[in-house]
Order: sequence, then structure tokens, then C-alpha cells
Amino acid sequence: MTAALKVLHVETGMNLYGGALQVFYLLRGLKDREDVENALVCPEGSAVGQASRNLVKTLHAVPMGGDLDLPFVGRLTRIIRKERPDIVHLHSRRGADVLGGIAAKLTGTRCVLTRRVDNPEKNVWAQVKYRLYNHVITISEGIREILAAEGVPEAKLTCVPSAVDAGLYRHNCDREWFSKEFGIGEDHRVCGTVAQLIGRKGHRFLLKAVPGILESVPKARFLFFGKGPLEDQLRSRCQNLGIEKQVLFPGFREDLDRIIGCLDLVIHPALMEGLGVSLLQAAAAGVPIVGTRVGGIPEIVRHGVNGYLIPPADAAELVAAATGILSDPDLARRMGENGKRIVDESFSIHTMVEGNMRVYREMMVNFRNP
Repeated sequence: MTAALKVLHVETGMNLYGGALQVFYLLRGLKDREDVENALVCPEGSAVGQASRNLVKTLHAVPMGGDLDLPFVGRLTRIIRKERPDIVHLHSRRGADVLGGIAAKLTGTRCVLTRRVDNPEKNVWAQVKYRLYNHVITISEGIREILAAEGVPEAKLTCVPSAVDAGLYRHNCDREWFSKEFGIGEDHRVCGTVAQLIGRKGHRFLLKAVPGILESVPKARFLFFGKGPLEDQLRSRCQNLGIEKQVLFPGFREDLDRIIGCLDLVIHPALMEGLGVSLLQAAAAGVPIVGTRVGGIPEIVRHGVNGYLIPPADAAELVAAATGILSDPDLARRMGENGKRIVDESFSIHTMVEGNMRVYREMMVNFRNP
């Protein structure tokens, strides 16, 4: 019997959302396979470590201090030499990408990086950085194209889209609970945005569009889920626009699976986006989406099918797209059903797990440890 492939996963996120949630899905999907054995390196006290404890053979909870935590190289090097994995899989930035790549290189271990963001990097830096890895997985074709344009060889890149646990979102909305929880009338049309309150998520352009949406749909309400440094600034802007009663800031929620299906529309006005897990959640729940034509968003939002795509920073187009869906319940229902189908066909956990396994197998064939 062939020995199981040993993979050491490295994830630096503290909370169980975004990239860390994808790592949890991957480990869960790999748990009962006989052809792979997994170990996880994560921060002390992290949610992903707690959730994955029974999914891996070995869990290493260690201090992680981000990009400038140079001693992390030594800590990870010692773990690699102890575990002796066939492959080190680096899942995130914040120190895991470059420092993790150095540790893998020092130990002569095959290394794959999952790239989840579409932030451009300088070509010279990219060509140096990506030499640390035998292969790079991107979570969208948009990210893959950016890396290729920066000089990373095409043969080194594989797109494996992020996944969503669709079953969590396939249930009827408890509208009575939802209305009481957020102080919203049952006759209101509710638009949700799920993103960190940071500049590149584009909340300011949605706020600019809100008065126009309210002109056509006076009963529209807007929920900004998430936390971030721009919250005070965004709240102040709401007051200046006179829309502080229509725009609510519920903060970070761990029960989005209960919430998203109660929304009438999800709006994602990002200026940059690797893929957008919240959009996968919305599509899985059958909620139509208005998103910007950037990064990996067009891979989830098919224009006119399960939502509308608009140019980034274009408040007028956002008004037109949002009011078009909110004013046409039949259109919204069709788009919602189409979104469910898109998720089932292209963004299942099984598809994501198999995509990663294909990369692992190819690395074992194409790259020998020194």
C-alpha cells in the first residue's frame, strides 16, 4: 500500500472566516482520506486551530507576529524538521507567505502557496518572492492573471476556487427573528454588505448611492456587517447624508448562515477583491448580488444571471443595478435560483478539495526534495 502523502498546512489567521475558513473546509474534506495525512501550524489561541483540532494528526499552536516576526522562520523550520512533510502548504499572508517560504526552502521541502488576494506586487519583487514556492494556487482566475502579468511562470500557477458550505445557507429565513434582531420592519427591503470596514471594500461608494436607491425604494435598509478602522468615518458620512436611520452597523457576526438568506440583496462595491467568500454565501442562500467588475467577483456574479456587475466607484450604476433588482421580485427570485446553481456547479467543498489534491499529486511527480 502506498504511504499517505504528508502535508503540513500553515495558516496565520486568528478567526474562522475568509482564508482560515477555507483551510478548515480543506482539512475537513481531507480528514477521512487514506491517501493524505495532515498537520496544521496556526497561532496560539486561534479559532481555526480550535475548530481543526480533530481534523489533523498533529496541531502546532505557536506564536505568530506577522511579516516582521523573523524568529517565526526558526519556529517553523523546527516543526518541518520534526514532521518531515512531503509538502508545506502556506495558506495566508501575515508572515506565512515569505517567512514560511524561507523555512520550507531551508529544509528543502516542497512548498505550495495559496494566494487569496489580488493586491498587485512589483514585478521584480514578485519574481524573487515566488521562487520560494514550487507551485502557487490562486483562488480565482483574476488573481492567476495578475501573477502571470507580474512574471510568475504560467506553469507554476493553478486556479482552485474557494468553496462554500452551501448546506448551511439552504434554509428558510426566520423573518420575525431577523426583524427583531436588527430593528427592521418585515416590509423593508434589506440590502447587506459583508466586508471589513476598510478602504478597498468600497463602502463609501455604496453610501453615495444610498440616497438614490431610497428615492426609488423608500423602504430599503442597509446592513454593513464587519468591523474595521473606517467605521467612525462611515457613520459620520451617514449623518452628513441624512441616512443614519437607514444604514445600520451590526458589526462582525458569527451567525451569517442565519442572516444572509433573510437579505433581499447583497451589495459588494469593492475596489479590489480576490474572490469574495461573502458572495459565495449569498449565492448559496439564493440572494441576488450587485458586485463590481474587479478581481474574482465576475467569477461568482454572472451579469444578468445571478446579479449585476458594475464598474468600481460608480455610484450611479450601483443605484441602477440595486433598484432594478429590489423593484422586481420575479427577477430577484430567478437570480437567486441561478446563484444556487452556480455555487453547486463551481464552488463546492468537494471541488475545492479535489483541486488541491491534484496540485499535491503533481508536485510529488514534478519536484524532488534536494
